[in-house]
Amino acid sequence: MISIMKPTSFLCLAPVLFAVSVAVCSPVMAQDAKQIQQLEQHFKEANKSGNGKLTLEEAKAGMPKIAQNFERLDKDHKGYLTLDDIKAAMAARGK
Repeated sequence: MISIMKPTSFLCLAPVLFAVSVAVCSPVMAQDAKQIQQLEQHFKEANKSGNGKLTLEEAKAGMPKIAQNFERLDKDHKGYLTLDDIKAAMAARGK
């Protein structure tokens, strides 16, 4: 005999599934938020001109790991990186 759950049974599970997802995802999201905040602060400090365009020279002085990968990250060959460029690269590689 096949047992079929009533649709309302699934609704009873919704709060449990939500609680589990929050418990699992919250620390990850908090860590991601902290990493983004740190990245933004480092970018701001390294971008000495304050124009939002990090040059290779600025990266070498303030963000050496970014400087090591500058050419790869500067996909449009603009000669600078924006914070969005760096965030996109991080998202693409899964941080």
